[in-house]
Amino acid sequence: MAKSPEVEHPNKALGWAARDTSGILSPFNFSRRATGEKDVKFKVLYCGICHSDLHMILNEWGMTTYPLIPGHEIVGVVTEVGSKVQKFKVGDKVGVGCMVGACLSCDSCTNHLENYCPKTILTYGAKYYDGTTTYGGYSDTMVSDEHFVVRIPENLPLDSSAPLLCAGITVYSPLRFYGLDKPGMHVGVVGLGGLGHVAVKFAKAMGVKVTVISTSPNKKKEALEHLGADSFLVSKDQDQMQAAQGTMDGIIDTVSAQHPLLPLIGLLKTQGKLVMVGAPEKPLELPVFPLIMARKLLGGSCIGGMKETQEMIDFAAKHNIKADIEVIPIDYVNTAMERLQKADVRYRFVIDIANTLKSNA
Repeated sequence: MAKSPEVEHPNKALGWAARDTSGILSPFNFSRRATGEKDVKFKVLYCGICHSDLHMILNEWGMTTYPLIPGHEIVGVVTEVGSKVQKFKVGDKVGVGCMVGACLSCDSCTNHLENYCPKTILTYGAKYYDGTTTYGGYSDTMVSDEHFVVRIPENLPLDSSAPLLCAGITVYSPLRFYGLDKPGMHVGVVGLGGLGHVAVKFAKAMGVKVTVISTSPNKKKEALEHLGADSFLVSKDQDQMQAAQGTMDGIIDTVSAQHPLLPLIGLLKTQGKLVMVGAPEKPLELPVFPLIMARKLLGGSCIGGMKETQEMIDFAAKHNIKADIEVIPIDYVNTAMERLQKADVRYRFVIDIANTLKSNA
């Protein structure tokens, strides 16, 4: 018979879990494995709330197993390392993002693309090598194989660097892979939320001209003055969209709701690239003619490999890129999820785990 989460591993842990499709989170006692020879154990200080946490607690993608402890933007300080750990020591500032395992031998893994490994193990709601469930960062402690741990540079604040482990790499990787990182290029960013606001920051740091494309005219001042975008398009304004036709080398589309692709494809230059990083629940309609007639590309991208994730964090430290966050106590998490559903956050909630996650015992 399977052991209960509280006793399946030797080290007691406390988190907040969803128990069913209501998505309501509440305190949950569980356990973490003993620190193996290649493992890094760390005290969780902060954990970002990603939009996929919301999808997962509500089982909107149909893959959730309960109880579910979400959280894959996890940062903290190392408390113990295994005997064969080489990259980290006690006291180091570290983070774990969306994955904690992969086969490390397939084509993807050998090319530093563990994120595309067919056997990737997600940080929460997945089965680990030993058959137990993985639990995420809405918890007081974390254990991970050192391969999936990222070093957080000293000059980056832990709270506002946490969202970079998912949101940051999700936009950094496609900017690099699709060659939209060349100074002087013109890149559009669709949606000014958790992903979009860091996309603007990374693209600007790469020397790219950035246009924010949004349905909300009231985000214009924020985009231009606070985030440093060069221009702003209201996607519902046909005159504005028409005037910008054929002007962009690429577009990073961060929107996870239903939205038309045709107007975005129209903004691209010949051979331009529209890259999807948001994950709408239902399929979008794809008009093929405009792709054919101007050799345009529609692509996707999903986080990044560990080597590139470290590269992204180091780039963020060099260019002082941080997420704009609202730090919350753990007992506010259900209200935060309601607000996230209404896009009422600028631009990422981060849970102050260290100061607010307390045992009732």
